[in-house]
Amino acid sequence: MQEWTERYRPQTLAAVRGNDAARDALAEWAETWDDHGEAVVIHGSPGVGKTSAAHALAADRGWAAMELNASDVRTKDAIERLAGRAATNHTLTGGDRRQLVIVDEADNLHHNADHGGAAAITRIVKAAAQPIVLIANEYYDLASGLRSATRAIEFRDISARSIVPVLRDICRKEEVTFEPAALEAIAEADAGDLRAAIHDLQAAVGGGDAVTVEDVRVDGRDRGVGIFPFLDAVFKTADAQTALQRSFDVDETPEDLLRWIDDKVGAVYGYAEWARATEFLSNAARWIARVYTTDRTYRWWRYASDNVVGGVAAVREGDHGGYTRYGGPPWRNRSNKTRAFVVGQIATHAGMSMQHARREVLPVLRALTELCSPRERTVRMAGYYTLDAAAVAFVTGSGKSTTKVAEIVADGQRLRAPDIAAPEPDADGAPPDPDAGDDEPGTATSASPDAEGDGDTQAGLGEFL
Repeated sequence: MQEWTERYRPQTLAAVRGNDAARDALAEWAETWDDHGEAVVIHGSPGVGKTSAAHALAADRGWAAMELNASDVRTKDAIERLAGRAATNHTLTGGDRRQLVIVDEADNLHHNADHGGAAAITRIVKAAAQPIVLIANEYYDLASGLRSATRAIEFRDISARSIVPVLRDICRKEEVTFEPAALEAIAEADAGDLRAAIHDLQAAVGGGDAVTVEDVRVDGRDRGVGIFPFLDAVFKTADAQTALQRSFDVDETPEDLLRWIDDKVGAVYGYAEWARATEFLSNAARWIARVYTTDRTYRWWRYASDNVVGGVAAVREGDHGGYTRYGGPPWRNRSNKTRAFVVGQIATHAGMSMQHARREVLPVLRALTELCSPRERTVRMAGYYTLDAAAVAFVTGSGKSTTKVAEIVADGQRLRAPDIAAPEPDADGAPPDPDAGDDEPGTATSASPDAEGDGDTQAGLGEFL
């Protein structure tokens, strides 16, 4: 049976629901492309119609569409071979018809070992002779150079009020009778994600010809179980098996759980626990990436859950108590400018992706320099990465206004000039090519899909070690 999400995918931009302003901005970008020649980034949460809008745009304008997935072709050579060839073709066989190059999951160039893929895409969009649409869930996971070289259009979460009419139209086309309250329940449960709502509607109908409120069991999970009690269980009290069982009652995919746990683990775990947890988080990221490189083979999610939930719970050293203020969702929390600065410095100086620097190197740095001890190592870290007082305090857990931190920063500045030379940027001002060695390290667990070495994490720690 065909998935309704595919059967009712919008065929024209006018059929794209819930993001009228973004839809119109995309149409205007295409209409004036000959004048500006810019690539565009469509970004927003999963399920809001980003990729569908890109294909609908191509259909509206009579353009051929070529879609690539960044999880499939994330190396520099692969991207230059495929996207580069398409984007630099001035004409297609048989005439001067344009070709729209669609790069889906472009933010995943920083999700795995990108081997220079982000730099390759940036060069391509600057020189493209064909229009390019980049699709991303997380706009700020794109390289800064890529963001600067493109136009951005945000697709916002779709309100339940906009989802209900879509579900109603599908029921009528499928000759399914429905209780309005059933459609409203699905729309409320999946507010923001139209694709999930259509999927849940099909599941509720289940091959029948009617849907009632009693039929609505969205994803089969109890949506009353909140994410914060679940995080408390993983980080504070539950063993690995109990944590896994609790994850079945949370309305989050393994991919979303990875984002929550990766973002919040530092609020509870000590540095040593956090460093061990990153091995399992890295493994989970690889398993999730495999889902998107195997025709959406979701059986790999099982192994992602084992790592991100069971693995993170297993490395905890005893129970943690007390109340923890976790803050908002990780994909909307951009307030920690200091962390972003530190991660950016690591990535730039070590020539690696932001994702790799954040997940693999930062926790190790924190464990190695906790409370500025040993002092000599902390000084060399501050000098190598050019960290200010706020950044040193963030990494080490010390107070940024203390004399100790101020002296470490000053000594690091003096040490830097004669002893530590950061890698030089290229002619375009970009950081060193990650192709020089940005394979993500593997872990010692048997559930790792890619057992590789840990040389890049060592390289990311710099010469101060």
